[in-house]
Amino acid sequence: MIICIGAGPGDIGYLTQRGAELIRNADVVAGFEAVLNVVRSLIPDCAATITMGYRDQVAKLDEVALAHHAGQRCVVVFMGDIHFSGFQYLERVERACGHPVESLPGISSAQILASRAKVCFDETTFITFHRRGDLAPFKRHLVHVLEDQRNAIVIPCPWDEARSFMPWHIAAYLLEQGIPAAHRVEVWENLTRGEAEWHGSLAECAQHRCSDMSIMLIRTLDPMASQIEAAPVV
Repeated sequence: MIICIGAGPGDIGYLTQRGAELIRNADVVAGFEAVLNVVRSLIPDCAATITMGYRDQVAKLDEVALAHHAGQRCVVVFMGDIHFSGFQYLERVERACGHPVESLPGISSAQILASRAKVCFDETTFITFHRRGDLAPFKRHLVHVLEDQRNAIVIPCPWDEARSFMPWHIAAYLLEQGIPAAHRVEVWENLTRGEAEWHGSLAECAQHRCSDMSIMLIRTLDPMASQIEAAPVV
C-alpha cells in the first residue's frame, strides 16, 4: 500500500481521523521535514521516516517506492490539501512508483482562510503560485479573476529570490496590470496559529513584507471605493 495524505495547514488539529489512522499504522512515513514535524507524534516508533527537501525529493521518493514494492505500508504526507499546491508533488510520487497512487485530501489553508475571512467559495477563485514552471499563465488568470469581480485566495511562491512571488510582488504586479489600488487585501501568516494578520489596500500591500508561511486574500472591489478612486480631483 502507498497513500498520499493531506496533513492540514501546519497544525495536527486539522488532520483528518482517517489520515491519523493511516500514519499510526504505516511502516514508512515520508515527506518534507516541516510536514513530518506536524505529524511526528503520530508516527510509530517502529516506522521508518524518510525526510526530503526540494533538491533531493526525487531520490528520496525512489526510496519510498522501493519500500512500497517490497510490500511495506507507505504514507507520503503533504501539507494542506494534495490537490491544491501539492499536485506536482503527487505526480512525482506516482512517477517514482510507476503507477497511480491513492490519495486522502486534507483541510487546506484556503479553506481555513475562507472561514476566517467569511468569504463564499462560490464567489472566490483559488490560485496557487507555489509551483514549478512558468507562472505567467497563472498571473494572467489572477488579473482576469479580479476583473471579473471575484475574490481571490492566493498562495504565494516563496522560493529563491529569482523565482519568489510573494504578496508584495503580487500586489505590485496587479497594480502594473491596471488593477485598482483600492482592492482590500488580507495577508495571514501561520494561519492556524493566528500569529500575524494584516489588512490594507492593494497599494499598501505592495510595501508590506511577510514570512514565507503566508496566504493572501484579495477581495472584490467595493463599488464605492472604485468611484472614489476614479473621481477627478478638483
